[in-house]
Amino acid sequence: MSPRPDVSEERRNQILEAAMAVFARQGFDQARMDDVAQEARLSKGALYLYFKSKDAIIAAILQFFFSRMMSRLRDFFESQEQLSVREQLLLLNRYYIEEMNWMAKLVPLSFQFYAVVARQKTVRQFLKQYFKDYRELLAVLIQRGIDQGEFQPVRAETVAITITALYEGLALLWLVDLEATQWEQIGETALLMLLDGVASK
Repeated sequence: MSPRPDVSEERRNQILEAAMAVFARQGFDQARMDDVAQEARLSKGALYLYFKSKDAIIAAILQFFFSRMMSRLRDFFESQEQLSVREQLLLLNRYYIEEMNWMAKLVPLSFQFYAVVARQKTVRQFLKQYFKDYRELLAVLIQRGIDQGEFQPVRAETVAITITALYEGLALLWLVDLEATQWEQIGETALLMLLDGVASK
């Protein structure tokens, strides 16, 4: 007998998809919980069983996005182990382009994300742990490059933090000015400069 599907998780994702559509269409401030319930084809009471406020929905969207990204990053690095570390990091830039294209629909919510992070300690802790896990993932990869002779004996953690800062900085600029921030060109150029700087001579 096959296991029963997790209806609550499916319903929760349904609400998040509906909320993203409503917030993007009406703006966060103008949107009401009633609008989200209607978009999700639920009663308002059913909606409140899952989320008590718009802030709670935004927090869930944020956590969904970063959890998805971390899962895909782990799969990405595991599937590319046969490549050099330099090649993996350059592929990472292309991966980020795909992620940011997916995230484009969340741009109208971006500044609400920052507001929720500022207001909710649990969301701040979640993001703190995400960035810690992300830096550690990069540091392991960079240390492998050092051990294999691709890179100079630099501090792997420092390079990991620099790469993190590069992409998070680009993400912030992209959210402010979509047209001015060309991920394909700027991300790869900046990453190449960094990798050339730490490459074994």
